[in-house]
Amino acid sequence: MKLIVSRSIISGQICAPPSKSHTHRAFLLAALSKGKSIISSPLLGEDTCATLDAVKELGAKVSIDGNRIIIIGGDLHVPISGTQINCKNSGTSIRMLAGIASRLNGSTRFTGDSSLCSRPMRPLLDALSELGADVLSDNGCAPFTIFGPVEGGSVHIRGDVSSQFISALLISAPLGIADTTIHLTTPLTSKPYVDMTISAMKKHGISVETTADGYLVRSGQTYQQADILVGGDYSSAAFLFAAGVLTGDITVSGLDLNDPQGDQAILSILETFGADVSRKGSMITIKKAPMTSANINLADVPDLFPIIAVLASQANGTSRLYGAAHLRFKESDRIMSTVQFLRAMGADILEMDDGCIVTGPAELSGVNVTTYGDHRIMMAATIAGLLAKGKTIIDDPGCCGVSYPDFIRDMQKLGANLREE
Repeated sequence: MKLIVSRSIISGQICAPPSKSHTHRAFLLAALSKGKSIISSPLLGEDTCATLDAVKELGAKVSIDGNRIIIIGGDLHVPISGTQINCKNSGTSIRMLAGIASRLNGSTRFTGDSSLCSRPMRPLLDALSELGADVLSDNGCAPFTIFGPVEGGSVHIRGDVSSQFISALLISAPLGIADTTIHLTTPLTSKPYVDMTISAMKKHGISVETTADGYLVRSGQTYQQADILVGGDYSSAAFLFAAGVLTGDITVSGLDLNDPQGDQAILSILETFGADVSRKGSMITIKKAPMTSANINLADVPDLFPIIAVLASQANGTSRLYGAAHLRFKESDRIMSTVQFLRAMGADILEMDDGCIVTGPAELSGVNVTTYGDHRIMMAATIAGLLAKGKTIIDDPGCCGVSYPDFIRDMQKLGANLREE
């Protein structure tokens, strides 16, 4: 199945999909909490369903009631003998669950698809070993096995590889019988995702203290039941916003301006480019407007890189996107794959170690796009295809199911000329 994208004019109103990041955390923390937690309006995509399946394997009781997931947790244990936790393509799942597994009595084996099994885990596995877990891994990637339980203690870890490593250590820390102190040996990138984790933990009764070089989680704390309403996802809404500023006008509802999601920065980034952005309650309207170039530091919001690069290709002047070297270790090498499809479409774009330099505006032409199974490349290329002469053919449209299963349908509702064949 391929997706055929043709030049389109977009308009209308759409509701943002639920937040993938919030959903992962809601499922994990509910599983760790004694009693019944109700998660309303979660994202049921491929990644979050991997997390949900995993917490079942670890002993949480899960049921579905319409648009709600009910989780009874608080008594997790290692899987039954011979059972692997298959996290499929979800880096968030495997990293955060590895932290939890280190606090359980016994062994837990993790695996995933070929892409996930190539993504780096070594810094987290080394940190869990420093805390006292036994870890079996051939190359610092999945598959691996973790033997617990870890009691607590002091641990050192880089902060510039993946914020998910830090979130994994934080989420698992209250399960120990001793305090856990996390020392960051390099500056923390993607800090808003760690802030999101700490905010979610607070809703379940857990306090995290900030130290001079990291975090302290005191022992004796217990996760408490909490009912969670999952808000809209700014990461996914970014593609809708870009469609609006490039091809028409769009109103996106269901977004909380007080949400701690780092990717809410998409709004200020759009305004830096000169986009017309208006906010009214939970509704954000983006209208087509001429854009000027900008220099954007994406260290804290790396997931926005592909769609910001598309926007930069249509801005007048030279834009520099930087600070996101850790994008090399996502579902694809996201810097390479973004530069590849935009250059093929006719953009003036230069790949850098930590981002790219783009000179616009460029007249784009349709090409065959290789997504490398990366949902954000698929969606960014689709938005670029709305501007392009001729047809843009995208090789794996189904990969958007990881984070935004209704992306194609929602774009069609807004008037996008998309068809699968």
